[in-house]
Amino acid sequence: MSVRLPRTRLQAPPVRLTWVQPEDLVGHELRQAAQDGRDAREIEERWYAAGGSPAPDRAGASEPPAPARLRALAGDLLDELATLESPSAADEPTGLDEIVAACPHWPGPSDAVPLVGRDRLHAAWLGRAAGCLLGKPVEKLPLPGIRALARATGNWPLTTWFTAREVPAELLAAHPWNRRSAPTSLAENIDGMPEDDDLNYPLLTLLLLQRHGRSFTTADLARLWLDELPAGRTFTAERIAYGNLLAGVEPPETARFRNPFREWIGAQIRADVHGWTHPGDPAGAAAQAHRDAVLTHTGNGVYGAMFTAAALAVAAGGESDVHGCLAAGLRVVPPHSRYARAVRLGIETARKERDFDLVVDRLHAVYADTHHWVHVLPNAALLAAALTHADGDFTRSIGCAVSGGWDTDSNGASAGSLAGLLAGGPDGLPAHWTAPLKNRLATSVPGFDRTGFDTLAALTHQEALRP
Repeated sequence: MSVRLPRTRLQAPPVRLTWVQPEDLVGHELRQAAQDGRDAREIEERWYAAGGSPAPDRAGASEPPAPARLRALAGDLLDELATLESPSAADEPTGLDEIVAACPHWPGPSDAVPLVGRDRLHAAWLGRAAGCLLGKPVEKLPLPGIRALARATGNWPLTTWFTAREVPAELLAAHPWNRRSAPTSLAENIDGMPEDDDLNYPLLTLLLLQRHGRSFTTADLARLWLDELPAGRTFTAERIAYGNLLAGVEPPETARFRNPFREWIGAQIRADVHGWTHPGDPAGAAAQAHRDAVLTHTGNGVYGAMFTAAALAVAAGGESDVHGCLAAGLRVVPPHSRYARAVRLGIETARKERDFDLVVDRLHAVYADTHHWVHVLPNAALLAAALTHADGDFTRSIGCAVSGGWDTDSNGASAGSLAGLLAGGPDGLPAHWTAPLKNRLATSVPGFDRTGFDTLAALTHQEALRP
């Protein structure tokens, strides 16, 4: 006689989804408040007295959910923090009209619109991919770890890909490669360009322009994301904004509501196509990047996108001097903003100090203890320093950008994009950077998986020619 036992349902233990839960956001908002000069001491005391945690430097995995009382308190405190006035608000507007008014050297319209060739756009795509890929295995690693791993293989200053070959086991144990990226981004493993958000977002921008042209709205971008961008491929400010959209929050409030990452690097990594498709028109590129950025960012986060787009626009228009490109980028950023100060600090430090390791040390002394490694300000300072020090050389541009730590793949991508444009075409890029890409990239953006960089250049060229 058999006995039928009742079925039991196996349940996985609950986990906390990182980058979105209120209890994960309060610490980051408190840090942002301190950077803004907002007085949040009383709120901070209440948070820690209730058992709240400080801002984590990295999103944790499989953490248990917070107690209901702590989660509710976190939501209330985030709303209170949003009401605190920032002393820097007058110098750091988010609205485009106010930004233009704050920029005394805002560029005027171009008399004649230059053309940008497919070869230069091809090199920009390749440069962005190569710089990103160089930085992937050391993303999230501390600066001493990056230096030690590269020096162990004689690759310092960086002139080629990271490798695990001949790296002592004890060094790898002390500074393990980025877990997700190492299988596809070390020299011995590279087989085409693996998926990365630093390439996904330019693809989405290209798709946005194909569907809506240059007159797209921020709402158009929001709908495109909901249609085509997997939520799991978003992080920090983009993940918060995505969740806000699903909850019925409309742009630009999506960038503000319970979003402590609104001045991090996300908008800056989305700006390249806006610059590439506005050759010789930095103002138009910056305005277009602004409509993109305000879905997720405010203030300095928005300036990162505008600066990048303007610098790339003048490079696409024929500017051959990287220093002129950086100067053009600064013209669309409010000069009294923290972003402008960060860029100027990077440029000035690189001009004064010939040893780039010392340049990096000085920037880390300014930002490392106060800003998260994904915040836009330290990364903007590092990017400007790297491009200034490299003086247009492609290998040095991406090598310096990655060697400085912080958001290594994003900085490598941005440096590679501009240096690629300046190189004039694929033949101007060293083959050891481009050959392993095998003219293909992986992506979850529909219609682009395994697309060649030459095809992407042709598609981008079409958008650059569009009125």
